[in-house]
Amino acid sequence: MKIIYYNAFDPKDHGQLFARCMPQAEVRLWREGDSAPADYALVWKPPAAMLVNRNDLKAIFNLGAGVDAIMKLNDQIPAHVPIIRLEDAGMGEQMADYVSHAVLGYFRHFDQYRQETAQKKWLPKWPDKKQDFKIAVLGLGVLGRVIAMRLQQLNFPVMGWGRSQKSLDLMDCYSGPDGLKTCLAQARAVVSILPLTDETSNLLDRATLTCLQRGAYLINVGRGAHVVEEDLLSLLQSGHLAGATLDVFQQEPLPLSHPFWNQPNLNITPHISAQTLLDEGNAQIAVKLQHLEQGLRVSGVIDRQKGY
Repeated sequence: MKIIYYNAFDPKDHGQLFARCMPQAEVRLWREGDSAPADYALVWKPPAAMLVNRNDLKAIFNLGAGVDAIMKLNDQIPAHVPIIRLEDAGMGEQMADYVSHAVLGYFRHFDQYRQETAQKKWLPKWPDKKQDFKIAVLGLGVLGRVIAMRLQQLNFPVMGWGRSQKSLDLMDCYSGPDGLKTCLAQARAVVSILPLTDETSNLLDRATLTCLQRGAYLINVGRGAHVVEEDLLSLLQSGHLAGATLDVFQQEPLPLSHPFWNQPNLNITPHISAQTLLDEGNAQIAVKLQHLEQGLRVSGVIDRQKGY
């Protein structure tokens, strides 16, 4: 089994770790000009030259859950070559922790207390009731479901929305444009964990965000391109939205001149809500490679027409 490996963030060490995980395979780091035969490609944000017209590949593994970067090369990758994404690989628990922290920070007024403490203000607030605090999770894939279940475990009522209709225990689920408006209108907080497609790009603009109740809260752990940043900023400044926690942005790193840095009711983190754990990710890929070699089906194959 011949495997070519490319990771835009760590071109060497991660590839060596995977090679140790599969000693029976021949793993080589791909470099410009490498057109030697290969059975599989393991990639994160690869250059087009690595994959264009690679008819010899049996499959391409994306070294993360988000596939928007590799989908930019969709038309250049042979149609018969499946693209397989990582499923969870330790990301679900991290993301559930992150979202829970953000939700509780708003629900228990911790964000406000932090600002007031800096001003030496002592202003106790009456607690809200969880049953009156509905949370909408946009995106009900593997990670979205983990987040929704964690919020349910914290005794929050949770709703879900996706491109196609889902049916999940103890959750009202919605789909389509009208379903999105209905879902958002009930929500005190909304969590976006959607894939990035043509349909979800700029989905959270003024029109959709104003469907939220006044004083609602936004958490984006999906992709920065889901949010029209100028619209969000305006709604934060007007008070229609009480605040937001953003882990992803239209441009990353967030430019120093960006007005988000100076918005007091906005929490910013540098795209760290969930990071792929190498041991879990490598083990998952190794098992799927073995299954493919045995002629078995594997999960995580993306629909190249839908883009996720």
